[in-house]
Amino acid sequence: MIVVENLQKFVKNNRNNQQILKDINLSINNKELVILKGVSGSGKSTLLAIIAGLDKPTDGKVLVENEAIHKLPDMHLSNFRAKKIGIIFQSFNLIDNFSVKENLLAALANQKYNHLEVEQKIDKALKLANIYHKKDTTVSLLSGGEKQRCAIARSLVNNPDIIICDEPTANLDRANSLDFIKSITELNKLGKTVIIATHDPLFENLDTKYKLIEISDGKIINIETING
Repeated sequence: MIVVENLQKFVKNNRNNQQILKDINLSINNKELVILKGVSGSGKSTLLAIIAGLDKPTDGKVLVENEAIHKLPDMHLSNFRAKKIGIIFQSFNLIDNFSVKENLLAALANQKYNHLEVEQKIDKALKLANIYHKKDTTVSLLSGGEKQRCAIARSLVNNPDIIICDEPTANLDRANSLDFIKSITELNKLGKTVIIATHDPLFENLDTKYKLIEISDGKIINIETING
C-alpha cells in the first residue's frame, strides 16, 4: 500500500538547511491502522504530509499503491490525492460559512460525477461520520466534535482507500476525542488504511490491532505491532 525508502527532508532555516527527516524507511500494508507517535517537532507531521502528497521529500522515494508520488507533477498529484487519500487536519480546515453539505461538495468540485452520484456520495459519507442530521447546518454553528465529524465525512466523500489524520484530537475535549477514536477505528474495520500522527496518550490503549511507529528527532526509533 505505502512504501517509504531512504526519505530525507531539509527545510531552509534562516541561512541554513535544517534536516527534518533522516533516512526514513517504512512500509504500511493495506487495511492497517497506524499510529505515528512523537512529540511536537519530532517530524511526524512532515512525514505525514509527504505520505499524503502535500509536501515533497528532499531525497528518497514514496510509493502509494505503486505510484511514485514524489515524482508526480502537482496537477497529477492533486488528482491522485483526491481519489486515493482522505485527509483530516488538526484545525479541521473547513469553510466556516458553508454548510456541512457544501464543504463536502467542495471536495468533489473537480471530480466528474453526475448530480445523483454526488448526492449519494455525500449522504453516504455523512452517515458514516454520523453527521447526516447536520447536513444543512452552517459549519460555524457546529460544536468542535461536530466539526471533526464533518471533517471525517469530507475525507470519506471520494471513498478513498487511505485516511490520514494529523493530530486529529488536538482541539477536542476528552469525550469528543474518544468519540473520534471510535469512529476512526470503525472505518479501519470497514477496510480503510488509517494513519494517525499524534502525541495524545488516548491512542495508546486502542482495543484493536494497530502498528505503532515512534519517531524522534526526525528518525524512526521503534516499530511494533500491538494487538489491542
